Amino acid sequence: MSFTTAPRAILFDLDGTLADTAPDLAAAVNRLRTDRGLAPTPYEILRPTASHGARGMIGAAFGMTPEDDGFVALRDAFFSYYENAMMVHSSLFPGIGALLAGIADAGLAWGIVTNKSARFTDPLVPMIGLDHAGCVVSGDTTPHAKPHPAPLLEAARRLGVAPEQCWYVGDDLRDIQGGRAAGMKTIACQWGYCGATEPASWDADHMVDTPETLLTLVLASTGGVTLAA
Repeated sequence: MSFTTAPRAILFDLDGTLADTAPDLAAAVNRLRTDRGLAPTPYEILRPTASHGARGMIGAAFGMTPEDDGFVALRDAFFSYYENAMMVHSSLFPGIGALLAGIADAGLAWGIVTNKSARFTDPLVPMIGLDHAGCVVSGDTTPHAKPHPAPLLEAARRLGVAPEQCWYVGDDLRDIQGGRAAGMKTIACQWGYCGATEPASWDADHMVDTPETLLTLVLASTGGVTLAA
């Protein structure tokens, strides 16, 4: 599928899209398990839940939901462990640096829209090398988090770009739902965590398997013409 309208901005989810943060998230939840004399949960079980933060990690490691007794205490301890060790093993996915440079070279704006709380986003974004983003909208920036369109619309407002001139790239169903609700073109990135469902079932406007493929799609949409940011 190709898009007939060139974007003016590309918006990205953070965890599982731009940044591979699952190793440090998994380490935090496994510290909770070792604190309790339990064996660590295998990484391959935890990784697909990383886009869902504490809820996903604690659910995978302890089989608990936010409605269960004891969840809040586990969540708060998880937050504390993660906050103090966010950049031990986390990194940008391979190819992300070149993707963002190519987007900027094409004259397009780009930004981040994540459900991660600003408590973690604000320090992580510069540490991981994304502080040149045109905007960063966290999960608590607006009254609603994704899949509600509010954070995506706020990002478009901050960039001074109409929502319909934005593409939103994410690795989770709620990213596609939120982007669609905001009137944006949606891109499912298959290099991310993707949760328990297949991206092919999300009804995204396009699926890409590498950052290089996404950059090719972006540049093809502009027809090779550099646009004003």
